[in-house]
Order: sequence, then structure tokens, then C-alpha cells
Amino acid sequence: MQTVAVIDYGMGNLHSVAKALEHVGAGRVLVTSDAKVIREADRVVFPGVGAIRDCMAEIRRLGFDELVREVSADRPFLGICVGMQALLERSEENDGVDCIGLFPGQVRFFGKDLSEDGERLKVPHMGWNEVSQAVKHPLWHDIPDNARFYFVHSYYIEAGKPQQVVGRGHYGKDFAAALAEGSRFAVQFHPEKSHTHGLQLLQNFAAWDGRW
Repeated sequence: MQTVAVIDYGMGNLHSVAKALEHVGAGRVLVTSDAKVIREADRVVFPGVGAIRDCMAEIRRLGFDELVREVSADRPFLGICVGMQALLERSEENDGVDCIGLFPGQVRFFGKDLSEDGERLKVPHMGWNEVSQAVKHPLWHDIPDNARFYFVHSYYIEAGKPQQVVGRGHYGKDFAAALAEGSRFAVQFHPEKSHTHGLQLLQNFAAWDGRW
């Protein structure tokens, strides 16, 4: 039976992610902060909620910045919500925080932007939103284009390489809802809270060989 490690650095709704993975038959799901267990896992999930400054402080304290670089390079790896944002180069949250830098780009604040009708955007962006599939990817298997997923975020991804954007959302402006390169896939939305389509994405992740 394959193992899926859900990285625990004290900043995420880890058990709901783990339960969703178990529900789709992903294998043996381990919520863990043990680097050895994470290194030995067949697949790795990197969730996160909360302020990026606190997240990155714990990630660096535990040495998980280097661990994430390592394990995401050679096996299926899924970043979720702030776990996705932490993979970028820098976030402007908390007066600016350097992140892990696996994906080029920045994390920007929605509240600085105006919606198309000239009104300030309400933050956080919370609720169901369509995700357009920019390119075909194994994790979109059996998920229709413009399917709706559940979001809760005040900051959004401004990707440095447009070709890495595999899913787009719109809230006042277009933003990167999913990024991918090699064995790495990351989403701004919460698949574990997104019912049928979210569970399908997790099932696809459980079956994915990491090639794209």
C-alpha cells in the first residue's frame, strides 16, 4: 500500500485533508512532522492556513523548506492554500516575507485591487468560484472545465512563469488558482472542502505518477 505524508508544521487543517485522502482511497495517510517519514512517503501533501510569516517561521525552524525542495522533486507533491503560497518566491503579507521559491512569482493582497465595477474587493475572497483549466493535466482528469471549488484567501498568486499556471480563477481580476511543474502541483482552493470535484482532484493525485 502506498503512503501519503501530510506535512505537519503546526499551521493547517491537516485532519480534514487526511480524512478526504482516506475517503478517496489514497492509501496509508500519515499526518507527520517526521522528516524521515516524509522522505519515505510515496506522495507528499503540503497544506497550510494562517499568516505566511508564522508559516514560514515554522517551516524554516523545522528545516522543511529544504525538505520540501527535496521531496517535491522526485514524487507527486501537492501544495494547498497557504501551502501553495509558501512555494512562491515572496509574499507581501506581513510587510513582506521571503518564501521557499520553488515557483517564481509573488503573493499579492486582494484588498489593493479594484473590481471591474470600480469597488474595493471584499477580503478574504471566500466561497465557491470557477476554475478554468489553462492546460490539460492529469490532476484535472474527470473534472469539467470551469468546475467550482471552495476558496478562502486574502492573498493571490501572481505567477512569474505563465506557462506554470494550469488553472485560473477570477475575483476582480484573474489569478493563478493552480500551478504545476514536473511532479509539483499546487492549488489555492481547498480540495478537501470542494465536494465532488475536490475529491476527484485528490483521487487523481493518489493515482498520478508525477509525470507531466
